[in-house]
Amino acid sequence: MSNPNKGLGRVQVSLRWDPSPPGETANDLDIIAAVYSAADPYGRPVYLVHFDSRSPDGTITLNRDSRTGQGFGDDEVMTLELDRLAPAYGRVVVGVAIQQGAGRKTFGEVPRTAVRVAEGYTELTADDFSGVAGSTAATVGEFARRQDGEWAFAEALRGFDADPAAFAALMGRRYT
Repeated sequence: MSNPNKGLGRVQVSLRWDPSPPGETANDLDIIAAVYSAADPYGRPVYLVHFDSRSPDGTITLNRDSRTGQGFGDDEVMTLELDRLAPAYGRVVVGVAIQQGAGRKTFGEVPRTAVRVAEGYTELTADDFSGVAGSTAATVGEFARRQDGEWAFAEALRGFDADPAAFAALMGRRYT
């Protein structure tokens, strides 16, 4: 029998911010996706997708990567083809981290930040990080495979005070 509940298929995460003023260190924000196994959805990520990488099976791709925030439109875009992810994967957490190479920088110090998660024309969430202004990284949301095998989305804006590497290890932990 076919399933009448439609889950998520192809989702896009887009991130934008304004560049630093001339003479200041560039603002460099990165989208990060952590993929967890169905057997251990809150354990260690099976793999991460971020700048200079993609998922081994090609289902999660960073289509655009900016190191400065310059240009028109979205500065970073990640596509997640959830309907193509193998059944071995049960959870995907998406977050944003600010590169900290030139010293600690928070979302409140990066002008006009905005993130949007959408499936086609349907917006799943959008935020400007004002709720985590003192943080250097934040989760945006998580996708979880339901019992029927379809994918669902939950907003999960949580701030972290961590560099990108530490954030990647923390971002998928269970919080109560």
